[in-house]
Amino acid sequence: MELTDARVLVTGGGGFVGSRLADRLVADGNDVVVVDDFSNGRREWIPEGVELVDADLSESGVADSVVDPSFDAIAHLAARKDPNDDDPRGQFVENTTMTHELLRAARDAGVTNVAYTSSSTVYGEAPRPTPEDYAPLEPISVYGAAKLADEGLLSTYAHSHGFTVWNFRFANVVGPRLRGAVIPDFIEKLRDDPETLTILGDGRQEKSYLHVDDCVDAMCHVVESAGTVSAGDEAPRDEASNGESAMYTYNLGSRTTTSVDRIADIVSDVLDLTPEYEHTGGDRGWTGDVPRMRLSIEKLSSLGWDPTLESDDAVRRAAEELREEIR
Repeated sequence: MELTDARVLVTGGGGFVGSRLADRLVADGNDVVVVDDFSNGRREWIPEGVELVDADLSESGVADSVVDPSFDAIAHLAARKDPNDDDPRGQFVENTTMTHELLRAARDAGVTNVAYTSSSTVYGEAPRPTPEDYAPLEPISVYGAAKLADEGLLSTYAHSHGFTVWNFRFANVVGPRLRGAVIPDFIEKLRDDPETLTILGDGRQEKSYLHVDDCVDAMCHVVESAGTVSAGDEAPRDEASNGESAMYTYNLGSRTTTSVDRIADIVSDVLDLTPEYEHTGGDRGWTGDVPRMRLSIEKLSSLGWDPTLESDDAVRRAAEELREEIR
């Protein structure tokens, strides 16, 4: 699909990745509509000139009022994201409900191109590097379970309703506008107390990090490239049963990993501080945290795309950007 002169609905377009995707789509000459209830995002992150619908997609009737036949594609990024959500049932129900309602409304309106932001959490504690065809998928958090359930809904609409779906399983994405994650958390803690930094877990948790600019570029590249090679080539399409639609699943990440202690070192260096570290203990930061994650990105690379920044460099650039942004 060409992402030029297209009309695209971006759900969660006021959030961290969603607003950066909206920026990119506008810059590339697309007509963008954002729907967001700003439970995670901010109004000031919405690009100038973009039509905004302030609404909660999990509420009855909202998706029907937003989706119409004028859209060429939907980028679905809206979700409750807090891994420590004190209402796990509510998180699961809300996330899966908004996805189901959105897909149903899209089917009724005849909008059959959907890009979805899933997560590495669908794999659970898997061997590394984890390829897209790894099974069984056994998430260990409610957030990951909801993402996997959403993937099931997307697969159903691809196989049974003629949809083309681009399903992106994210590694840890970092950069400006990031909130509620390890880098901004460390910056805020060190601004409050430059002498001591409390680190969840033992600090040895190790994961892949991808800068948000690389993330958005990879998404656009896959949407424009997946399906252009035939079966038998390096990146065959994931065929849907009717032969006319497809679901393409791609890991988005980097080939390297960075530990939490290393992130603390980088953030401290960026802030020109030398704090003492205090660890809370245990091999993970919270219930449902996967302590080690690295995704295989060979399928993505076979489409001709690789990240410009590996994990350490992505973390450093994000820390420098957030140092200026978080005051």
